[in-house]
Amino acid sequence: MRTTLQNMYVRFQGLKNGEEGQDLVEYALLVALIALVCISGVNNVASAVNSVFNSISSSLA
Repeated sequence: MRTTLQNMYVRFQGLKNGEEGQDLVEYALLVALIALVCISGVNNVASAVNSVFNSISSSLA
């Protein structure tokens, strides 16, 4: 039982001190930032297209 706990402690210390997942976190943050920029850009384009269609509709009526 004691050796099992010691092995688990050593593994957790290795995970705590490791940097293998750092790149994955950085890429995830970058993708999230790009997604936010794309969403705001699409919202701006949608409002511009809506105003164009509204002006065309009012000029036809």
